[in-house]
Amino acid sequence: MSQNYCVIMAGGVGSRFWPFSRTNRPKQFLDFFGTGRSLLQLTYDRFRKIIPAENILVVSNVIYKDTILEQLPELNENQVLLEPHRRNTAPCIAYAMNRIKAITDKANIIVAPSDHLILKENEFIDVLKEGLEFVENNDSLLTIGIKPSRPETGYGYIQINDGEGNLRKVKTFTEKPNAELAKVFFETGEFYWNSGIFLWSLSTIDNAFERLLPDVASKFSAGKNLFNTQDEQNFINEIYPTCINISIDYGVMEKADNVYVLCADIGWTDLGTWGSLYEMSNKDENQNVALKCKTVFYESTDNIVALPQDKLAVIEGLSGYLIAESDNVLLICKKDEEARIRQFVNDVTVMFDGEFQ
Repeated sequence: MSQNYCVIMAGGVGSRFWPFSRTNRPKQFLDFFGTGRSLLQLTYDRFRKIIPAENILVVSNVIYKDTILEQLPELNENQVLLEPHRRNTAPCIAYAMNRIKAITDKANIIVAPSDHLILKENEFIDVLKEGLEFVENNDSLLTIGIKPSRPETGYGYIQINDGEGNLRKVKTFTEKPNAELAKVFFETGEFYWNSGIFLWSLSTIDNAFERLLPDVASKFSAGKNLFNTQDEQNFINEIYPTCINISIDYGVMEKADNVYVLCADIGWTDLGTWGSLYEMSNKDENQNVALKCKTVFYESTDNIVALPQDKLAVIEGLSGYLIAESDNVLLICKKDEEARIRQFVNDVTVMFDGEFQ
């Protein structure tokens, strides 16, 4: 049996992609590019090339269980770990680690979000192989760093230590910078985007939780004999609401002293915003993007339009706009104001009693 496992985190609501991404069907379950595969399915396909199907776990909110099993029929119910509440990535990863520990005492693990796009898949597989070999032989936490192509303000950054080769010790983690700082990061060549894809051995991440998030570690270890049994879900339902809401970045990676980064060029995009989707989409001669829909532009530039496939949009005289329609919601806003979409969602939720959430 392979010692390599993959944990896919698929519990987010993707509110920044509203109105396409809704609470009942968030962005990881959507097919943005007309390929016939959702972002979750594409993620699974990618890791399936290197990880046995039986060693892939998906962690998500309990309300998405049926959707996950419908989209990934290769998995059995036991491979879908159900969170009763959203508690960010650290408890999510602690849950998966404890499940794997109930199966084996020795494992190398890849942890990845379900909503990223990787354009250079062969290079990505090579990076994963190198990373798995490294964490198997070193007591280190490894993250994949992406060489920046622009001074992006929407990503976290990793500063690397001096040295040679693609594998470097991490000097610092920096959260999303302002435009001026992002420009400095980009120009120095010392900073890489934080992809949010991690690799480590079971023992290394276990020790990191015990050392840096002891409260989380103790909550899960209290049920060590219940994982991978019929009593697991009841135990998780009981302890999850009491877990701190904290990311693995804040809780572990930024505090640990044994963190390394594997610098890579894999055609990576975090599809976190309409802006990121616009950046990687094909554009016409006026820098307009039409996603899976029929659109005619007149005197219009730098727009992104996302409508149902059977709709036609005629756009005249607009520049820098997002026009998105899904189900019963039409959104029209300035593309560079998309950070306000969460505010729009909150306001609409209050005004219409959650009808359009």
